[in-house]
Amino acid sequence: MIDGILHRVRTGVHWRDLPERFGPWKTVYERHRLWSADGTWERLLQQVQAAADAAGEIDWNVSVDSTIVRAHQHAAGARTDPPPALGASKGDGEVEHQGERPWQSLADRLVEVVSEVRAWAARAAASPARST
Repeated sequence: MIDGILHRVRTGVHWRDLPERFGPWKTVYERHRLWSADGTWERLLQQVQAAADAAGEIDWNVSVDSTIVRAHQHAAGARTDPPPALGASKGDGEVEHQGERPWQSLADRLVEVVSEVRAWAARAAASPARST
């Protein structure tokens, strides 16, 4: 169930397009919706963080660096390339995906999901109510 939710959050696919290996999409959606509403994701994150903190795996120190990085001299001017030819697609010649970064631990996965859920909830709260 969690892997199905994480897959959807990582890839952005529609719930109905969730691969069958995660089970019925509607079940995964409902579980995600209920866990988001009742604070289960928050509690999971707190428990994982507490366990990692107790094991000494979290460094809570914040470091601020005042290093100055100067821009390259060519970064300061206007574009010197001619605009792309009409009809050329924007992504021509570029590598589409460099590959997704692998998940190092469950804590990373849960942090990602909770932040996505918070962003989703904030967008939902800011949007006007719709009637069906």
